[in-house]
Amino acid sequence: MRRVLLLLLSLALPTFAAGAAAPADLYQAAVANPARSAADRERDALDKPAEVLALAGIKPGMTVADIFAGGGYYSELASYVVGPTGKVLLANNAPYDKFSAKELDARLAGGRLPNVEHVTIDPAAFGIAPASVDVAMIIKSYHDLYYVDPEGGWPAIDAGKFLDQIHAALKPGGAFLIVDHAARPGSGKADAQTLHRIDPAFAKRDIESHGFKLVKTWDGLHNPADDHVKTVFDKAIRGHTDRFVQVYRKR
Repeated sequence: MRRVLLLLLSLALPTFAAGAAAPADLYQAAVANPARSAADRERDALDKPAEVLALAGIKPGMTVADIFAGGGYYSELASYVVGPTGKVLLANNAPYDKFSAKELDARLAGGRLPNVEHVTIDPAAFGIAPASVDVAMIIKSYHDLYYVDPEGGWPAIDAGKFLDQIHAALKPGGAFLIVDHAARPGSGKADAQTLHRIDPAFAKRDIESHGFKLVKTWDGLHNPADDHVKTVFDKAIRGHTDRFVQVYRKR
């Protein structure tokens, strides 16, 4: 009888293997981590990172690729969720590294995030091992695949090849999280160049054409007051844009 009770108790205990479900408070604990900067904490109310990370299904022990991570706001949060047995690839191209250099230096100073590896990727050849990533995410920069400014240091990107590389890097059934600034319905990718926005319906068609299946959406970052005609850097809307959240599964 005692053995049966012990077995039942062991089954009732939470598990944090990469394939197991993670408790909701795991994400809240990451947000509440006292090691986070004041600047990061100021973003939380607008970005709702606990909910976003939970939607992606990031769990302890996983490998997460934060692509075009910028200064690494989400990379740090993901590092707390995956824990010491997991790994986060903070992956920027050279322009993002240059733009975010000061923030990256502070975030990674003194090896304060030992499970985060900062990598500089070539958009045409990531160099990430095939089938090595559990969750990939692009937060507010998917539209940059369709932005071109060579004189400003942002050369054209082959978006199809870029998405194919994400697909290749993910393990079978791996998740791909997208958060981006919503453009006008039916505008496709047209506003990526001028407004830094992209149409959610276009994103779905685009990403699903590269071996993914949309499995979740979330409207927690929706802002009905955003008219979708202002650049995301306009003071009237900056930080409060209407954003869409999509999670795809590798087919």
